[in-house]
Amino acid sequence: MAKITVEANRDSIPKVSSFVEGELEKLECPMKALAQINIAVDELFCNIVSYAYPDGLGQAVISVESPAPKMVALTFEDWGVPYNPLEKPDPDITLSAEERNVGGLGIFIVKKTMDSMTYKREDKKNILRIEKKWQ
Repeated sequence: MAKITVEANRDSIPKVSSFVEGELEKLECPMKALAQINIAVDELFCNIVSYAYPDGLGQAVISVESPAPKMVALTFEDWGVPYNPLEKPDPDITLSAEERNVGGLGIFIVKKTMDSMTYKREDKKNILRIEKKWQ
């Protein structure tokens, strides 16, 4: 398992993206899955940056592992405000952009493009895990 610990701020976004991409290249992840995972990483890390630490100070740990061939699992951990994004209802995408409530689309996209997404709160820590398989 590869792991990176970063400050949960916007300056860390390129470092997180580069780390994940490097690990995916080692796993020979195809371009389509890589693009979907990159979007998921951006959405999930930006949520940590935006909401986990109201005072703006905190860290996040991102782990990448391959539990099976042609599969990757990424885990996002933070010690911020407890928040389970899976409890939020999906946005009604049948409505026009003007009619829809603001927010929630990023998590919806992650749920739709990943094979699984789980959340747990353990030891005062938010732990969000996504998994993606490819052919």
